[in-house]
Amino acid sequence: MARIYTRTGDKGETGLVGGARVSKDSLRVEAYGNVDELNSVLGIVRASLNDKELDDLLAEIQVDLFVVGSDLASTANAQQRNIPRISNEKITAMEQTIDKFEAELSPLKAFILPGGGTVGSLLHNARAVARRAERRVITLSKAETINEQLIPYMNRLSDLLFVMARIANHRENMAETEWHSRQ
Repeated sequence: MARIYTRTGDKGETGLVGGARVSKDSLRVEAYGNVDELNSVLGIVRASLNDKELDDLLAEIQVDLFVVGSDLASTANAQQRNIPRISNEKITAMEQTIDKFEAELSPLKAFILPGGGTVGSLLHNARAVARRAERRVITLSKAETINEQLIPYMNRLSDLLFVMARIANHRENMAETEWHSRQ
């Protein structure tokens, strides 16, 4: 029986796709670690959902995030292998979904505070984690070559999660709280 522990990371290094070893605090590992955290947060959201459309969409996003993670865990040499990669079609599909959901919502007239019902709040949290993951992917892109579709994908994903938070709150009749400066 295979064991979950290998001891290969006991000195602070991990293996990338293709076999290269890097420090566990490298920019690449930081980027795909944040994507992994986002995927876990989406699992929590899905455990709280009673909306099949949103659940199906989040399930698809979770699969996409595994693709993003494997892409980020691949060095330029390994990327020439048959590593799945995020394409522009995924970004276009997200834009179409955002447009569809926005048609169901009243237009924003002010910034809104993250919150609402449980699912809406969890989706707002997922959006914040997605923005952090996006920042880490951008940092990595300045130091190493990555799939050029990853930054637009991560940017659009956080937009989609924001709209999904609004949709979840709308469908649960949970009010959004507008932010107004008190200064």
